[in-house]
Amino acid sequence: EVHALLHALRVPRFFTLGATLYGCGLRRSEGLALEADAIDWQRAMLHVRDSKGGLDRLVPIPPRLQEILDRHRRQEGIRSGRLFLSRLAPECDLSPDTVGRALHAAAATAGIPKPVTAHSLRHAYATHLLERGVSLRLIQQFLGHRHLETTAIYTHLTAAVMHRAHEALQQMTAGL
Repeated sequence: EVHALLHALRVPRFFTLGATLYGCGLRRSEGLALEADAIDWQRAMLHVRDSKGGLDRLVPIPPRLQEILDRHRRQEGIRSGRLFLSRLAPECDLSPDTVGRALHAAAATAGIPKPVTAHSLRHAYATHLLERGVSLRLIQQFLGHRHLETTAIYTHLTAAVMHRAHEALQQMTAGL
């Protein structure tokens, strides 16, 4: 569903923003405030500055997202400053409401019946990392949560996680 949603975002800047929210687990406000100099291209890391609670954090940028961000930066002629500016008022950030409407329209186009928000992409990021065996503590760090309990809210039991638990239990008890 995430891939279908992102590919239904036909406007390149919305696709890039959506891919960044998902690929780095960002809050909408963090994505909209993202500046070109926050990207460490050599280390493939994103420096999220002054996020919720005034915290800074480093988040890994997947290689494919690096390509997407680099293409966006080149196409938009961005050397410094914000990555996601309004087309109607280039001196202003992209509006959070505009992002919400774009995601809502993309969900309809992709045939996703449930409500979709920018936060849905962050939730999917956390869930997908957990399904792939990334530790809850590391996910907490990537999301910028102070308390592990906050991260645990994102990580409901999924079929993939339950399957891995069953496999682990089978291996643990096989020699009994």
